[in-house]
Amino acid sequence: MSKTASVALAPSSTSLFARFMAALDRLLMASAEISSHNGDLPRFGL
Repeated sequence: MSKTASVALAPSSTSLFARFMAALDRLLMASAEISSHNGDLPRFGL
């Protein structure tokens, strides 16, 4: 038996910080995808 436990969180209980980080991640991934389509190297980070 595994010694670790996982807790499933309901979508309504996600914190504002988690939503912000997810939105920032989507923005950075979209920027990297656009850069790669243009033939540029994507900039990592902010």
